[in-house]
Amino acid sequence: MNVTVARLTARGLLGRRRGILLLVVPALLLLIAVIARLTADDPRGLGATVIGGLGVGTLLPILALVVGTGVIATEIEDGSIVYLLAKPLPRWQIVTTKLSVAVAATWLLSGVPILLAGLILYGTEDGVAVGYTAGALVAGAAYSALFLLLGVVTRHAVVAGLGYALVWESLVGNFVPGARTLSVQQWGLSVARSVAAEGAITADVSLSVAVPLLLVVGVAATALAAFRLGGLTLAGEE
Repeated sequence: MNVTVARLTARGLLGRRRGILLLVVPALLLLIAVIARLTADDPRGLGATVIGGLGVGTLLPILALVVGTGVIATEIEDGSIVYLLAKPLPRWQIVTTKLSVAVAATWLLSGVPILLAGLILYGTEDGVAVGYTAGALVAGAAYSALFLLLGVVTRHAVVAGLGYALVWESLVGNFVPGARTLSVQQWGLSVARSVAAEGAITADVSLSVAVPLLLVVGVAATALAAFRLGGLTLAGEE
């Protein structure tokens, strides 16, 4: 990890208008959790919908998409990546540094609000809040690697990311049970289920399948992003 690259990446990520969205999304989750706690007859009954469905299923991938593509796609689009690639840094180090910033930002902006929302709705009962938080952390890391890769390989990374998160996971996954096996959301929920008390959280993928897939996607996406970034350097020099 290169400290200078990390600092510049974090500054660029939080210094643009996307920083407002990055704060609005977690604030929305907490607001909904508070409203559910104050108005619902059984706030725990809404927990799976608010935290699992809205938090892990919708807000987490949106945050990871904004952050994961934002740490590199913008630089590629405006050409400023050339200045970074001109430095004597290994391409894999650039990718892993930017990925580290993306993962840290995603964890901070999603993991903490999901934990707080879980505590608001469940308290410490059955370890549900901690379970959802653990699931959000592992899913957030996988999403970050996947969306960073999209930021390197396509100029339409946001559209492609939304297609995966909203169309494949939310739409196709609801009607085609087999599609859930290839869902980062379900992998995260599988980890959440294993942390919480038995029966407190449901998931459609077993832990023995979810963990290897999380590792494969994270490592493969990072390696492929580094490889494609090296190809982008060669194309620029030619």
